[in-house]
Amino acid sequence: MEIERAVPADAGEILTVQRAAYVTEAQLYGDPFLPPLVESMGQVSTTIRDAVVLKATDEGRIVGSVRGRLSGTTCLVGRLVVAPDRQRRGLGAALLAALHEQLPQAAAFDLFTGHLSEGNLRLYRRLGYRETRRERMDDHLTLVHLRRPAEPATG
Repeated sequence: MEIERAVPADAGEILTVQRAAYVTEAQLYGDPFLPPLVESMGQVSTTIRDAVVLKATDEGRIVGSVRGRLSGTTCLVGRLVVAPDRQRRGLGAALLAALHEQLPQAAAFDLFTGHLSEGNLRLYRRLGYRETRRERMDDHLTLVHLRRPAEPATG
């Protein structure tokens, strides 16, 4: 498996993996209109051009992706997705580690997930992310915001 920067031509395949990965989240929260499920291919393509978007490929197939965008000295992490048939094999952790390496100038990495997404929360906590706040969106969804400081430079 390889992890590398995505190119705009990858947008369709990344969107397909993203939608497949978020179906379980939509079921968990009873909301088929989660932003990752209604994002367009054009929006994904624009993000690939404007941010750091990494893709994991296995024998030419995109099986995962993650996005990062600098805001000051903080990397805003988004849309960590892994194809359903490749989940729970360390791919999400590998994608996040690769994103951390791609943005060495970031002092911290911020992300969020839903309060019921226990698997996501376990992964993020295992990788050094700590909860910073909760944001109630509506009756069925509270976002859990997490932060991980960047690793100190070694030299």
